[in-house]
Amino acid sequence: MSSIDSGKENAARCPAHANGGAVAADATLMDPKILARPNTFYGALRAEDPVHYDPKLDMYLVSRFEDLQTVLRDPLTFSVEHGYEEQFVKGFAEEFKEILIRDGGGYFPDIIMTDPPKHTRARSLMDKAFTAHRVATLEPRIRALVVELIEEFADKGQADGVKDFAVPMTIRIICEQLGFSQFDAEKIQRWSIAATSTISRMQTREQMLEHAKEMCELQLYLMERIKERQGKRTEDLLSDLVYAEINDPERPRLAFEEIMALSRPILVAGNETTATALGNLLFLLATEPEIARKLRESADDDRLMNRFVEELLRLEPPVRGLSRMTTREVELGGKKLPARAHLLLLYASANDDDKEFACPRNFDLNRPNLGRHVSFGGGVHRCVGAALARMEIKVAAKEIIKRLDNFELAVPVESIAYVPTVATRTIASLPMKYSRRIETSP
Repeated sequence: MSSIDSGKENAARCPAHANGGAVAADATLMDPKILARPNTFYGALRAEDPVHYDPKLDMYLVSRFEDLQTVLRDPLTFSVEHGYEEQFVKGFAEEFKEILIRDGGGYFPDIIMTDPPKHTRARSLMDKAFTAHRVATLEPRIRALVVELIEEFADKGQADGVKDFAVPMTIRIICEQLGFSQFDAEKIQRWSIAATSTISRMQTREQMLEHAKEMCELQLYLMERIKERQGKRTEDLLSDLVYAEINDPERPRLAFEEIMALSRPILVAGNETTATALGNLLFLLATEPEIARKLRESADDDRLMNRFVEELLRLEPPVRGLSRMTTREVELGGKKLPARAHLLLLYASANDDDKEFACPRNFDLNRPNLGRHVSFGGGVHRCVGAALARMEIKVAAKEIIKRLDNFELAVPVESIAYVPTVATRTIASLPMKYSRRIETSP
């Protein structure tokens, strides 16, 4: 059978889709059960209340593909900056900032989460550090790192797909690209969890204090690395940020505070969201044999591997959703929203919208609009590291399927736990069984 499903075969096998039903009065995205398995909830939102006010979150959940496109095309009406500020360490923001100023060298707001024109300058400088040429030159080294890591556990027959592969792989890669020859992977994972928890909406004050401590350590570490490169340029991504220039006679380079505010999310997003995507891949391989078959049949075809990665990202996007805030009264999805309405854009729900994607729960490599997914956001805030993430996922998927086979969960599927956050859908731990494949030739 071809590794690409035909449209007719796909339609014939289209499963019942959760795109109807009523939204339960007490349903909230803060419910851990909904966070872990959200598709039925998303389907009810799209059918009954596509811009739904969640009182426990105090946010409007935007669930339809069409409405997300409206928001992503208009960054002035739907502000990333104001939405992020409202989301940031919700309930404890001032105390959190005071701790960072006192113990972490300062408070450095994320520049990439600002609005134009401030965002435009920062983005143009970041784009210089993520050129297509740089990403292309990274692939051989990333492949070597991936193979080295897989070989560490390939003969054991059992491993944790998240803790033994996804997280250490992405940490090694982003640290190498940033030029960090000496690093503590466990610390970086803790720092990443602390950073993503700032927009989780689900942390207690005690957790906030612990996360603030981790963030202080992260900032002090980055400050030292930046100062080293200001003294001597090296061939790495952090130096690219330090020395990047644009045609701006007044401010041709990033200030120290700006480099801090950009390098921190690069380190965090460069490992955390890609690790989430790899965890999702391994979960699907262990629970959906047909997807494992498609990956195996596609592994030697570069075009099919590119399509495999795109469909994986559409089906299970690593980012659940990010926030926006209205700057004026506006209508969205048939609902009139006031100025300063806080929105959560549900990328995963938009990717599951059957008005845009036929049979959205099918893993279909022949999907004609496969590139339309919103897993990397869109508009001026589309993920700057998308090309690098795609390449990492592609390399990892190819090397995994060449070396391992017979994937299955080592625990009941119901016991798989997810990190409590509305920002991502991250598997906390993924115990797996597998066997070693014989065919390991490059």
